[in-house]
Amino acid sequence: MDQTDSIFIGQGGSGPQNLLLRLANRHGLIAGATGTGKTVTLQGLAEGFSAAGVPVFVADVKGDLAGLAMAGSPTAPMHAKLVERANAIGLADYSYADNPVVFWDLFGAQGHPIRTTVSEMGPLLLARLMGLNETQEGVLSIAFRLADEQGLLLLNLDDLQAMLAWCAEQAAQLSATYGNVSRASVGAIQRQLLQLESQGGNQFFGEPALAMADFLTCDESGRGTINILAADRLMASPRLYATMLLWLLSELFEDLPEVGDPAKPKFVFFFDEAHLLFDDAPKALLEKVEQVVRLVRSKGVGIYFVTQNPVDIPEEVAGQLGNRVQHALRAFTPKDERAIRAAAETFRTNPAVDVASAITELRTGEALVSVLNADGAPTPVERTLVRPPRSRLGPLSAQEREIMRSTSPLAGKYDTPIDRESAEEILKARAEQAATAAAEQKAAVDAEKARSAAEKEQARLERERRRNPPIHEDIARQLGKSVQRQVVNRVAGQLVRGLLGGLFRGR
Repeated sequence: MDQTDSIFIGQGGSGPQNLLLRLANRHGLIAGATGTGKTVTLQGLAEGFSAAGVPVFVADVKGDLAGLAMAGSPTAPMHAKLVERANAIGLADYSYADNPVVFWDLFGAQGHPIRTTVSEMGPLLLARLMGLNETQEGVLSIAFRLADEQGLLLLNLDDLQAMLAWCAEQAAQLSATYGNVSRASVGAIQRQLLQLESQGGNQFFGEPALAMADFLTCDESGRGTINILAADRLMASPRLYATMLLWLLSELFEDLPEVGDPAKPKFVFFFDEAHLLFDDAPKALLEKVEQVVRLVRSKGVGIYFVTQNPVDIPEEVAGQLGNRVQHALRAFTPKDERAIRAAAETFRTNPAVDVASAITELRTGEALVSVLNADGAPTPVERTLVRPPRSRLGPLSAQEREIMRSTSPLAGKYDTPIDRESAEEILKARAEQAATAAAEQKAAVDAEKARSAAEKEQARLERERRRNPPIHEDIARQLGKSVQRQVVNRVAGQLVRGLLGGLFRGR
């Protein structure tokens, strides 16, 4: 029942429910309570996109989606139920098959590391990641602008710390040009950076940075690569998880060219635990998400939000999700009942389906489905039994994952970090040069002061010597005078005797 222009979702009351590939970039929603079959639906859609030659990205929150890399097995515990469902929906050609998969892991333990640079992340997403207020976000933006103006690369968190420390040192001068740059705000940002490092953020920022082209690949058979992000550990830092995925979307938007409405998407992005993106998000961030969701469609990218309750998605974003798969919701509280009514109102009505009642009655693996038809309008909602996946249901063993990683086409490309000269090294070198220059200048000033002092002391001693000559000089002077008198007297006597003698001899 699979078609080259669509993906078979499952069998509805009035016939098969197919997701048209040319409208798959109109985004979608997969919702439902825990244990109702969202993961299996996501797995089946990822298989369908891959088979159609569309690369996929999925975040594996529980580890179950890693099974996409391996074919299912007749000896698996779920085999009988899967075959039973395939027969129930008329899937005559059901068989097991694997998929081309590349594993990723921000921490580098279960897949290739995902890295980006601080500059590529930008001040808005970083401010969201660190929970900064408007004043602190403004100071962070100034730091980014100064780094750009001075040609300083912000690659990792150490670079940003160094840049912020420099801003604090130059706060007085910067405030006159860029606005208030207080040391208190800089200190608050630096403390948040330290907290981010403790959550593993220092492993996310650095080089080699992820090249988006490595997400957009197909295997030799033309099947789209399924990129699986290990997110089980990452979920301990939900803000880091949400910000990283939003950064991926933003990078796709920046890198991909405009394609309009292609015959099939260029890339499909599944955002699991989507409520983490919107919880306590500031208005500026929500506006950015809405903008990316609205505009990335023209780049051929389809975004599918996966969450427990459809009301987790803001109305501005939910209104752009044309393809919907709603699994069961449970009504335990008045709030749950309101959520069910709200979810029911988002579907195009079908006289044969009481949506509000059906949402609470759906069995595991059953869903309410409404997709876009050939005219771009949503189809009437149908109660649908979702197709079973062909790949393994469940996680891989550590050995299987390591084999997949070692044979990956990207093996070795991202595994070794690179630390090239950037803001930290340049600012450190500048500080050392300034310190050396200051020391040399101080030494020169001290030498000049010492020379001047020596000259002054010499002049003082000379004046003192003239006023109070030493005793030995006085004795020498007196002795010189005495000798001089004796010599004068002796010469004078000789002259007198010579004259007198001459006179007497003349007579």
